[in-house]
Amino acid sequence: MLNKITIIGVGLIGGSLAKAIKANKLATVVCGYGRDQLRLEKAKKGNIIDELSTNIGEAIKGADIVVIATPVGTFKQILEDIEPLISEQVIISDVGSTKTNIVKIVNTVLKEKSKCFVPAHPIAGKEKSGFEVSVSDLFEDKKVILTPLENNAPESIKVIHDMWTGLGSEVDYMSSESHDELLGMTSHLPHMLAFSLVNYLVSQNPTASIYAGGGFKDFSRIASGDAVMWRDICLQNKDQIINHIKGYQATLNDLIDAIDEDNSEKLETLFTTAKNTRDSWVG
Repeated sequence: MLNKITIIGVGLIGGSLAKAIKANKLATVVCGYGRDQLRLEKAKKGNIIDELSTNIGEAIKGADIVVIATPVGTFKQILEDIEPLISEQVIISDVGSTKTNIVKIVNTVLKEKSKCFVPAHPIAGKEKSGFEVSVSDLFEDKKVILTPLENNAPESIKVIHDMWTGLGSEVDYMSSESHDELLGMTSHLPHMLAFSLVNYLVSQNPTASIYAGGGFKDFSRIASGDAVMWRDICLQNKDQIINHIKGYQATLNDLIDAIDEDNSEKLETLFTTAKNTRDSWVG
């Protein structure tokens, strides 16, 4: 069991991570850091964290692991704040949905201390935000992707690997570039489509949602995601997101042509292929 794990940002993911660490007895103390004293006190009262601090130096003091669980746009400032305070013994990680830009920031800000940072991304979440909706089993049977740096010590990678497997997650490894391309397709693009669909609906008919069926509600569910988090993801993974939106636009153009040309065979093929693929994923 580790002595202390500090979580910077006690929201949905940070709060769920804290709960999971406590439930699986991976650390003696889980400390939460944030800027809002009252919310941290509420999280402690709810037994989500053991200790709290709005002083980042105090929060990370004596920590074996520091996990950054804030929107990716905050990473540069956080790393600048902790760089003078950390020793090479501490292991820093994250839960960010982008990796290539984060690695660049880590190398720029932490310099030789960058070897302490082991990037990670749990493929888990909810459309709601805040520690109030955190759960201790959020990461069970979920994928966690590690994108280690070239100068990471194998021992540091193993510590982060073991933390996640200790929470019931399955850990995979890939490069930061591969991560961003993959997640750009499987996570970032669907969110962009959901946000755009809801905004399109409102722009066409503000009352149309009254008549929206289950299919629309299922498809648009992720549009309830945290706006700041998704803003930052767009800015950090812009090239991949733009590329995949353009690729998706091309498939919509094919669909438009098939409908416009009354091409029933092509339409049936498109829908059958998609149905069979989807069924194979969930079957």
